[in-house]
Amino acid sequence: MDFNMKKLASDAGIFFTRAVQFTEEKFGQAEKTELDANFENLLARADSTKNWTEKILRQTEVLLQPNPSARVEEFLYEKLDRKVPSRVTNGELLAQYMAEAANELGPTTPYGKTLIKVAEAEKRLGAAERDFIHMASINFLTPLRNFLEGDWKTISKERRLLQNRRLDLDACKARLKKAKAAEAKATLWNDEVDKAEQELRVAQTEFDRQAEVTRLLLEGISSTHVNHLRCLHEFVESQTTYYAQCYRHMLDLQKQLGSSQGAIFPGTFVGTTEPASPPLSSTSPTTTAATMPVGPSVAGLAPPGEAALRLEEVAPPASGTRKARVLYDYEAADSSELALLADELITVYSLPGMDPDWLIGERGNKKGKVPVTYLELLS
Repeated sequence: MDFNMKKLASDAGIFFTRAVQFTEEKFGQAEKTELDANFENLLARADSTKNWTEKILRQTEVLLQPNPSARVEEFLYEKLDRKVPSRVTNGELLAQYMAEAANELGPTTPYGKTLIKVAEAEKRLGAAERDFIHMASINFLTPLRNFLEGDWKTISKERRLLQNRRLDLDACKARLKKAKAAEAKATLWNDEVDKAEQELRVAQTEFDRQAEVTRLLLEGISSTHVNHLRCLHEFVESQTTYYAQCYRHMLDLQKQLGSSQGAIFPGTFVGTTEPASPPLSSTSPTTTAATMPVGPSVAGLAPPGEAALRLEEVAPPASGTRKARVLYDYEAADSSELALLADELITVYSLPGMDPDWLIGERGNKKGKVPVTYLELLS
């Protein structure tokens, strides 16, 4: 009992001494041991890593789960070490509503059939989104959380210990300074100065040892950056795969709707928007074919209401033909179009009344419509 009381009294005394030293430093009434410039740079780098890791983590969570209530629920489940319940994605919920609407409004009607087709595509999009969220959580979010909840807590603990060792060291320096001043006035015995010097040597040794431990941990931030870099690459790969799957699903749906719309609304054309800019190329062999830009849908050679020209009867004009380099692979939507391969050279020309977004392309004895946005016209 007496030992515990003495220990509590000692701890309280140390805490009070540190508090006094810290307060006097703040008011400029005590000297402070400064860390070297390299150490200060390591501290600043570690703080920046922690702050930006927190921001990137939080915003990635928002990207993967925009619903704040759902994020709070997932956080609570994680803290309680319980499995997060499976949640239907927005795409899957939309697919469910469309399928139910089709069954009630008539699955054999044109509208009902289209609802079913779109519902199937939305369901596949929802499943792809679920896979992306799962992979991003494992390969990206988890390592970031592990750093903040593991390595960073260890670094913070050692930094607090270093701060305490520094306060103790500076308090010892102050006591030695006072002891020497008193000795000069012959008010203290030499043993008081010796005691202060011994305490200072011990404090200096403990401070140096703790500074080295903290320095080693701070230098480990470089390894943290390497690990986060690898996780970032994996996050981009999973995102690339996800968007490639979305592209494939929507392209299939677009073709299905294009073929069915032509039968329902003869003389009209499906999709007149220009293709989006091509996405960045991916080194993943599973996604390369799926990361090509979406091409324009079937467009007629003649204005609506007029009979379409037969390609085999089309002759190139006497003048006006040009060479063009193909920018991206293009898969022909039907027999009236010409399939393209990136970097090949073809001959192109236009015909009166033709959609300006399209040209006639020729390669050897093959010809067909080609989208202008997939070409680089050469002089």
